[in-house]
Amino acid sequence: MAADDAPEAGAVAVYKRIFKEVLESRPSGMRLRLAHAMGKNRSFVSQISNPAYPVPIPVQHLNTIFDVCHFPPQAKTAFLRAYARAHPRRVGRLSEGSHERTLTLHLPDLGSAKRNAELDALLQEFTRRLIAIMREK
Repeated sequence: MAADDAPEAGAVAVYKRIFKEVLESRPSGMRLRLAHAMGKNRSFVSQISNPAYPVPIPVQHLNTIFDVCHFPPQAKTAFLRAYARAHPRRVGRLSEGSHERTLTLHLPDLGSAKRNAELDALLQEFTRRLIAIMREK
């Protein structure tokens, strides 16, 4: 990231505060559901929702965040305004990029955390590869 493209930490904190408020108003387990939808760890969600950390939220995750967290319209508008102030060059990518949606699968419990995690990883990798094939031109 070029020096003139670096967001001001205070500007990032503004939209992260909005995200954190929405996240905290949702039922417990939302961070984990969001992490799964983004293909990330729960700690990633904690980091990108904490205004104390200047790490920006990657633009490719915004639509997933809005969908999974069920952002109220006013909060979404305020978030996008703050995000645009912090990252004026990134916000245009929201309408350009492909939109994602979340699908929840109900799978059998395989009887061990290790086997369940292996199945989850297998399905996530399968999905990533399938999407990559579908996007090839």
